[in-house]
Amino acid sequence: MSSQDIPEENLPAEQGHAHGAVGVADEKNPFADPGLPPHEHRVQDIDERAAKRSERAVAMLFVLSMLATVAFIVAYVAIPHDKSIYVFPIGHINALNFALGLTLGTALFSIGAGAVHWARTLMSDEEIADERHAIEAPPEVKAKVMADFKQGAKESALGRRKLIRNTMFGALALFPLSGVMLLRDLGPLPGTKLRHTLWSKGKLLVNMNTNQPLRPSDVAVGSLTFAKPEGLEEHDHEFQTEIAKAALMIVRIQPDDIKDKRELEWSHEGIVAYSKICTHVGCPISLYEQQTHHVLCPCHQSTFDLSDGARVIFGPAGHALPQLRIGVNDEGYLEALGDFDEPVGPAFWERG
Repeated sequence: MSSQDIPEENLPAEQGHAHGAVGVADEKNPFADPGLPPHEHRVQDIDERAAKRSERAVAMLFVLSMLATVAFIVAYVAIPHDKSIYVFPIGHINALNFALGLTLGTALFSIGAGAVHWARTLMSDEEIADERHAIEAPPEVKAKVMADFKQGAKESALGRRKLIRNTMFGALALFPLSGVMLLRDLGPLPGTKLRHTLWSKGKLLVNMNTNQPLRPSDVAVGSLTFAKPEGLEEHDHEFQTEIAKAALMIVRIQPDDIKDKRELEWSHEGIVAYSKICTHVGCPISLYEQQTHHVLCPCHQSTFDLSDGARVIFGPAGHALPQLRIGVNDEGYLEALGDFDEPVGPAFWERG
């Protein structure tokens, strides 16, 4: 049903606005004001049944938002944080993260869609012209401004005093360079330092607590040990900088419990070594659960599965913990077989 199908006496009364009024082009105003088009009444303006349908649709969207919010709470409480599901075409993903994202997105979308539908179908859509003065200045004001400018330029003698003019332009051009030079105090460019740590082939794994090299027998099944590279001492000037990249956590897992093939190849008799630095914002990871082989970052609860390539199973971390390939030297001590194969800690713009 359109407004043309309704008798004129049934249509809402106009409010006196000049819909459809047009201007006339002339030499002073070559762009004529086209005016507003005639107002077209919506079905909801002339049919109360249509308005009721729109009202019910808006209410339904708001109710859907409420149900989605309740589902969000239920999912947060009921779904295990380590449960995975298969979603086509994404693949295997964390069930809790998927449920929370779906329900929260539905709740927010329903509120927005309900508000938009309410505004477009039930709120007033009548356009109102608001007259305002011309933007450009009157001719007499323009003439006065130009006359004042010419008078000021003449009194400044900028045209005649070329030495003053040229040196002033030079001073204004060079002055910003002092601000550019201050950028030097931001420090040297990082280069590739973010990609490399002190770990290299042959570096012994030294226990952080005893300051002694580690043997495989020193690492018991289910224990969590923290290690540093051989040669890095706490009294060193760069200790904090280097340990922030090289801090290592060592866990011994039964080889049959290791799910990731590369993790097993890079381990020694079930002893795996991973970066201690969380890949979210760089907090040190310190909580280990023996039965599940999960480690938890205490800052924002990012959880990693050390039996499956240290992949993220919960929390805001964006990628798995980097693993350090280890072995045993001729003297029976654990040693690194190289550096981490990717940058440790949070992702940065050069990760690739």
